[in-house]
Amino acid sequence: MMAGTPILVLREGAEREKGKGAVGNNIAAARAIADAVRSTLGPRGMDKMLVDSMGDVTITNDGVTILKEVDVEHPAAKMLVEVAKTQDQQCGDGTTTAVVLSGELLKRAESLIDQNIHPTVISRGFSLALAEADRLLRKEIGTPVRPDDDEILSEVAQTAMGSKGVFGSRAELAKLAVKAVKTIAEKHENRTVADISLIQVEKKFGGGIADTQLVEGLILDKERGHPRMPTEVKDAKIALLNSSLEIKKTEFESKINIKAPGQLQGFLDQEDRTFREMVDAVKASGANVVISQKGIDDVVLHYLARAGIYAVKQVKESDMQKLSRATGGKVVTGYKELSSSDLGRAGAVEQRKIGDSHMTFVTGCKGARSVSILIRGGTEHVTQEVERSLNDALKVVASVLEDGVICPGGGATEMELAVRLRKFARTVGGREQLAVEAYAQALEVVPWALAENAGYDAVNTLIGLRQAHEGNLPTKNAGINFSAQGKPADMFQLKVVEPLRVKTQALSSATEVASMVLRIDDVIASKKSAPPASPPGGHSH
Repeated sequence: MMAGTPILVLREGAEREKGKGAVGNNIAAARAIADAVRSTLGPRGMDKMLVDSMGDVTITNDGVTILKEVDVEHPAAKMLVEVAKTQDQQCGDGTTTAVVLSGELLKRAESLIDQNIHPTVISRGFSLALAEADRLLRKEIGTPVRPDDDEILSEVAQTAMGSKGVFGSRAELAKLAVKAVKTIAEKHENRTVADISLIQVEKKFGGGIADTQLVEGLILDKERGHPRMPTEVKDAKIALLNSSLEIKKTEFESKINIKAPGQLQGFLDQEDRTFREMVDAVKASGANVVISQKGIDDVVLHYLARAGIYAVKQVKESDMQKLSRATGGKVVTGYKELSSSDLGRAGAVEQRKIGDSHMTFVTGCKGARSVSILIRGGTEHVTQEVERSLNDALKVVASVLEDGVICPGGGATEMELAVRLRKFARTVGGREQLAVEAYAQALEVVPWALAENAGYDAVNTLIGLRQAHEGNLPTKNAGINFSAQGKPADMFQLKVVEPLRVKTQALSSATEVASMVLRIDDVIASKKSAPPASPPGGHSH
């Protein structure tokens, strides 16, 4: 090959950023996302109003809701949105903390890069700091809690809801959350598993937040299939069907040739006999309530009503599974297979008017392993915010039941970790020591933002907290007391506690995403995907 001949690997004009420029740009984009949600952190955080292209409005200070709704284009910023989503799936709470921490870690890393410390070294230092932080949380900072300690579980739920718009009703909502999670929690060998997808949440605006109620059983957003059916069935024996009670239309086109008037009557009689057979099969099983996943023919509904049987049709599959768990009934494929041993049991099945619509309540289930919460609120925006808050509360209670460890809130955990990691940094040595110190400094963004959002002097608040954690009588549970102008106070006494999982997940997600962003030194525009080929005929629609 001839010397000096340039080799064109990337086509001319291809968008490309490399080196420090790429790292700086990515960090700036990620920090912009972190700054967008930073003001929502904590009990005094502000709300955001999100307006979509259709003009629909969402008012919330829930980090993950904000980031899901915001239209994000920059690839590095999208990575921070993923952090919030992961945190929400795993813990329910701590989404804003995880994102703000990611942004702060990147901000601290940027100043180290300016000192010519390689991103890989920073990344390695962050990993060391994370491993030590995880150890400290599990072994020294976390406090074990008994699964039957309802008071602590309620405090955890109230802390998770403390920053949401339901502040005044959080004590009642926390009780509901604890009761609901404890109902569905199951023991597997020597550990507890609480799957909160078994808790059904329905919302209807009207009334106030205080009217929110827990139903030991299920609420279906459906009314009875026929007006002559009973509105209430006591001592309900419930048939759960996932097939339809109607004559199906054939998949292919079919014709029926009727040559004499008698044949038409015979055809109608046959159809009627089939419908009666369906109702007879239900009656023979002893069922007085039918809940079907598919449709029920109007004629069948009429016969069921005459037999005094309550029927509901077109119920979601997930609700059928919950009904099965709540009533102990089996979901049967066809009415012919239905027997008395398949029926579920409930104290009552009744139709109630909630707001301006009718709903079916399945209540009084003995040993129910599935429960429902009916959320009420003055407007649709309120019920949505209550639902988001309750979802956080349910998840944090579930994670405390599963892990059995809690940590102090109010910035206490992060401050204690920052103090301990500074001491740990001295044992690391090398350039990684600077990265560990930067990590410790980044953790202080949580108490800083909490103080700032409450309108306190962030510097003074931080100094006070540091003294409480490092002074002559250090206390690892000292956090910001919002009822005493941000002075340090014991978070356990103030009942501000959080699950261990919220802290460990936020730290690991933030560290991973910060390391990933730091290690990108080249952003290249990849090939555009080819437009879809035109269909035959040359015209695309």
